[in-house]
Amino acid sequence: MRLLVRERLFAIGDDYWIEDTEGRKLFLVDGKAMRLRDTFELKDAEGRLLVELRQKLVSLRGTMLIERGGEELAQVKRKRLSLLRNHYRVTLVDGTEMDVSGKILDREFAIEYDGELLAQISRRWLTIRDTYGIDVVREDADIALLIAVSICVIVLAEKE
Repeated sequence: MRLLVRERLFAIGDDYWIEDTEGRKLFLVDGKAMRLRDTFELKDAEGRLLVELRQKLVSLRGTMLIERGGEELAQVKRKRLSLLRNHYRVTLVDGTEMDVSGKILDREFAIEYDGELLAQISRRWLTIRDTYGIDVVREDADIALLIAVSICVIVLAEKE
């Protein structure tokens, strides 16, 4: 499944749609303004809240939390040692981890679990200016979680 994300998506306080390649609106990212920390809500096309993303207030390294149904689902933070490319670690509440690596600010990165590619984020496929794609590779993947991880690493990378 390939999704299209407009670059302005991450402006706090603005709402933006994530569409499929046919232009159907699938997910709404609702940026919450007037908060102490960056906060976003990812909703489906009917307006149901899927996940909430928020910056952790107190942390040595930037950390974003992903919550589902009021319960923490995952934490996203930058790996300590990464020489050439940006590397982020996503730790799910059950202890499993996903790795995110690539050129985050260029919107060219991958999300992997145990060495297996889950999603590829790229501008290369698109000719539309200020847009990038999220290509979800596994059919059984949690699409809302992968979108949330993508948003978190971009927000964290832009803050560094």
